[in-house]
Amino acid sequence: MRLVSIYLATMIAFVSGYLQADSVMLRGNFQQGGLLLGKVVEGSDVYYLDKPLQLTDDGYFILGLSRDAPESISLRILDADEMQTIQTYSIDQRQYQIQRVNGVPSKTVTPAAADLARIRSDSALVKKARRIISSSTDFLGGFQVPLSGPITGVYGSQRVYNGVPKNPHYGVDYAGPTGAIVVAPASGSVRMAHRDMFYSGGTLIMDHGHGLSSSFLHLSDILVAEGDTVVRGQPIAKVGATGRATGPHLDWRMNWRQVRIDPELVMQVLPVR
Repeated sequence: MRLVSIYLATMIAFVSGYLQADSVMLRGNFQQGGLLLGKVVEGSDVYYLDKPLQLTDDGYFILGLSRDAPESISLRILDADEMQTIQTYSIDQRQYQIQRVNGVPSKTVTPAAADLARIRSDSALVKKARRIISSSTDFLGGFQVPLSGPITGVYGSQRVYNGVPKNPHYGVDYAGPTGAIVVAPASGSVRMAHRDMFYSGGTLIMDHGHGLSSSFLHLSDILVAEGDTVVRGQPIAKVGATGRATGPHLDWRMNWRQVRIDPELVMQVLPVR
């Protein structure tokens, strides 16, 4: 797996693990599903898709790349003197697996009309929780795995349930027995704790700051409540097989704002300090 790939129109230098070009330094996974960590000089602002990125007091910012991110992206940097620089970066295109899952409860593969209102309500609750863009910098403290166990599902894979093609899988699945303890992969705040969603069953969403969030699905129990502040390594939930699941496991998903990103890549960019 190639960690960093970049094309710039200007000379770059490697400084303290970052790729530096003029007024911005950037490191991370320049591939679909990746997370980038950047830093701009004091007094500068950085824009992506013509929208300003949130900065820490030290000038750090994060940017998530979707499963289907294009072959290149551009950042616009505006320094303290209002001089503008455009930096363009190449993005590796990934090849995704096809995963066939059988034995899934049929009602979660082809929902009845009576379930559609519940599904829409669940989706609205999740989107609301992920819309919160806090100024917390918990993400800079790093991430660890939330559960020790074999990985049985990976980010981006095309899912076929009971022979029916469905949306891609956007998380990492860890196998584990029902009741096994799930710990917080990083510090943060609990934005949603729902015990019975149609597809994801027991569902927990944590905010790590600057639009970076974690979701934990198919839980049998939730040990924290909405509004709680949680530290990395703290028990937060228990493994289950609720919702659309064939057996007990943890589905850990991550978002940057509404962009779904790969948790395994996040741990490479933001390891525990």
